[in-house]
Amino acid sequence: MTTATRRRSQPAPLLSLDAARAQMLDGVKAGPIETLPLDAALGRVLAAPIESRLTLPPWDNSAMDGFAVRASDIVGASDDHPVTLAVTGESAAGRSTHVQVEPGTAVRILTGAAMPQGADTVVPVEDTDAPMGAADLPGSVQILASRPPGAHIRRVGSDLREGYPLLAPGAYLAPAALAVAAAGGHSRLDVYRAPRIAILATGDELAPVGATLQADQIPDSNSVGLAAQARESGAEVRALGIAPDNLADVVDRLRAGLSWADVVVVSGGVSVGAHDVVKDAFDAVGHVDLWRVAVQPGKPLAFGRARAAETDGQVLLFGLPGNPVSSFVTFELFVRPVLRRLAGHADLIGRDFVRATLQEPVAKSPGRRAFLRVRLEGSDDSGWTASLAGGQDSHVLSALAAANGLAIVSEDDDSLPARAVVDVMRLR
Repeated sequence: MTTATRRRSQPAPLLSLDAARAQMLDGVKAGPIETLPLDAALGRVLAAPIESRLTLPPWDNSAMDGFAVRASDIVGASDDHPVTLAVTGESAAGRSTHVQVEPGTAVRILTGAAMPQGADTVVPVEDTDAPMGAADLPGSVQILASRPPGAHIRRVGSDLREGYPLLAPGAYLAPAALAVAAAGGHSRLDVYRAPRIAILATGDELAPVGATLQADQIPDSNSVGLAAQARESGAEVRALGIAPDNLADVVDRLRAGLSWADVVVVSGGVSVGAHDVVKDAFDAVGHVDLWRVAVQPGKPLAFGRARAAETDGQVLLFGLPGNPVSSFVTFELFVRPVLRRLAGHADLIGRDFVRATLQEPVAKSPGRRAFLRVRLEGSDDSGWTASLAGGQDSHVLSALAAANGLAIVSEDDDSLPARAVVDVMRLR
């Protein structure tokens, strides 16, 4: 073999995490947009701004059960010097009333009910001699506390004003956002469609979860874990099953994914072994854009693109390592940001980061950014500590399950001593 041949056979340098992620996100946009009823929009991202169609409250109303009175009538009222007022009617929520408060009178009022004309304050029932919850309207009431004008009154428009901005594009539709949309008069919203992800596991050794294991078989935990991560990221998931280490079978399953998915994720088969066929399968349906990333765990990661089977769009192809920890970590670092951009999120990571003090020394491979599985303890006020959750080999799924964070060690550090401070991505 000549020197030139040896040089050509050398693998390309490892791509940095940031460069790989940028390449994966290049050209990826949110969408398409669909219109959903509010009860189907939870967890989606708003695609178009909405304004309030209503003014709320639509009228001045009471914030308390009590009595609507004139503040000038109850100046100086106390337990020792009660003020007695004639009760001339009642105002209840949802029941139109035309009662008016004249000098020396009161109207019993319930929470949310419109303020009667003439009244400028509400005295809670607790500050009167009226029994709580009484059905019969009393002829008079003793006021046992003074209240200034405006007390316990919700003013018209103090929550929403017709025509005012309600939610901006990119708003995450959590329960409170859906409630305010409903309060503002909206029953349907324009949202970004949930990204679609198809998941394929490869390996002659894999068996479906729950199946009786034959000799040399292990359960396919990767498909379960990746599907859960995808759903947590807001995606719709479809399983492509388990493919043996056979190029034709992997290609057939990939093509099935291209007919539906925005993203196809394959676990296993992306290293340099004789049975690793995923990169060749990607080239058969599209093309490989990059392979091997400078992260630990997860160096043998492939990424490519293919034309969607039924549209002019593209499908993103991810080949993740077969080791379960590597599969989990690389999904977090690369697939999750893509899914979040497709879903319309501005924050592509969607995780909290804290600074934590390592409780023991750690070491990693040179030149790669490491993500160590750790147990975080503490708080923002008292400070955070991070302890290794268990063995850090890429097959140790038990340590990943015990971890609630990924401690980040930079490419420049081969090791760190105990008491070193690192960034930690919180997982839960």
